[in-house]
Amino acid sequence: MSQIGRKPIDIPEDVEITIASGSISVKGKLGELTQNYKSVINISQQGNMIVVSRPSDEKECRELHGLYRALIANMIQGVSEGYKRELQLVGVGYTADANKGDFLLLNLGFSHPIYFEKPEGIKFETPNTTTIVVSGIDKQSVGQVAAKIRALRKPEPFKGKGIKYENEYIVRKEGKKK
Repeated sequence: MSQIGRKPIDIPEDVEITIASGSISVKGKLGELTQNYKSVINISQQGNMIVVSRPSDEKECRELHGLYRALIANMIQGVSEGYKRELQLVGVGYTADANKGDFLLLNLGFSHPIYFEKPEGIKFETPNTTTIVVSGIDKQSVGQVAAKIRALRKPEPFKGKGIKYENEYIVRKEGKKK
């Protein structure tokens, strides 16, 4: 049996959950998220807990059991606390500015500035010119937007210049020898 799937999910007091046939909706202080699920998985609310169970040990049921439990737990955490990804800009002249309306202005050493459009449900913050904080309630979209920003200028292994995650370690290579 799935080790993750059989753990019940605690529901915080400020979160409201609606389970309909084939979908689950989670509403909290930060917003609302909805997830569709296949009918081979049983999702039930017992008091202040959600239990995800499977009717049989078929391959599809085993695959989806832990997946839906993790997705529901991520939704509950997202609407109650939210998610953040922090990116660091490393390089001379590399700057970011989130105060440009619906755009994130990035100067990454190209001949032109890059205007990254803010997707719906995502917030950008720039505590200083070399730090970008991507936040939102959907874990998948926060991670996807952070990955797209990082892909604009990935860290290179010789000088370490580029956009990296907060705790990412860049393996450095030795340069040319004379």
